[in-house]
Amino acid sequence: MLKNNLYVGTAGWNYKDWEGVVYPPVKEKGFDQLSYLAQYFDAVEINSSFYRPPSASSAAGWIKRVGDNPDFLFSYKLWQGFTHRREQMPDAQQEKLVKQGLDLLRENERLGATLIQFPWSFKNTPENQDWVGHLISKFSAYYPVVEVRHSSWNEMNFVCHLNDAGAAFANIDQPMIGQSISLTNYAGSKLSYLRLHGRNYKNWFAKDSDVAARYDYLYSENELNSIKTTIENLIENSPKTFIIFNNHFRGQAAANALQVMSLLGGANVKAPMQLVKEYPRLQNISLIPDDKLGQTSLFED
Repeated sequence: MLKNNLYVGTAGWNYKDWEGVVYPPVKEKGFDQLSYLAQYFDAVEINSSFYRPPSASSAAGWIKRVGDNPDFLFSYKLWQGFTHRREQMPDAQQEKLVKQGLDLLRENERLGATLIQFPWSFKNTPENQDWVGHLISKFSAYYPVVEVRHSSWNEMNFVCHLNDAGAAFANIDQPMIGQSISLTNYAGSKLSYLRLHGRNYKNWFAKDSDVAARYDYLYSENELNSIKTTIENLIENSPKTFIIFNNHFRGQAAANALQVMSLLGGANVKAPMQLVKEYPRLQNISLIPDDKLGQTSLFED
């Protein structure tokens, strides 16, 4: 059984290539992707908020859709205007637009973290340190987590500064090319966070690769076992830990997330039948009986 301070899930939930893989190919009336995912996981990262601040009504809808899972928490990915457009800090009105959704999630106790994600080009300089500091100050009430991808940030002073400011360092697993940051195991005083992007070295920095190609990666059982120690360290040294898989192509994130849940809990887990059929390795950890996997219907009882 998973510890009650551990939240495992996927980055995003609205992908066309999840149809018939994560989600049933034939859907019952009223089917909802987010509600369906909340049957299997206790967390999901909101990706759409990175491209456009969601309205309060959108946030209210998300809260309602996960209502059947009392343990479910959202991680909110901060709008790119704060992280990728650094000519000037967004104004007060833009900040208000972002916070309207965050406030609703927090007030309803559905907000687990706010992910402040910077690109690889964002390096550790005094100016960029100030930028990070300003953002943490602005969003200190929303459980901020800072993701940086350049190795210049991999230093204990920065991690300690984040902890002192009430923020967490996002540990990431990504293709190791050049000065990319390696997998770390920094536990936060308020929460810990691990994002797994996959290890698709070939397509990660290729100019002709699209998003699907970059995140087309399925972690092997050996790779997940090697990451287990990192996760256990985060769990033991932090009051709350999020493990988010971002290798989303064709539901690989969901498959790997279920594997980690079984690995950490030491037991089989509930899984979507069509996902088990797509990734047969899940048969050994799924609660679905073998004889049921051979049936033509893809709806669980």
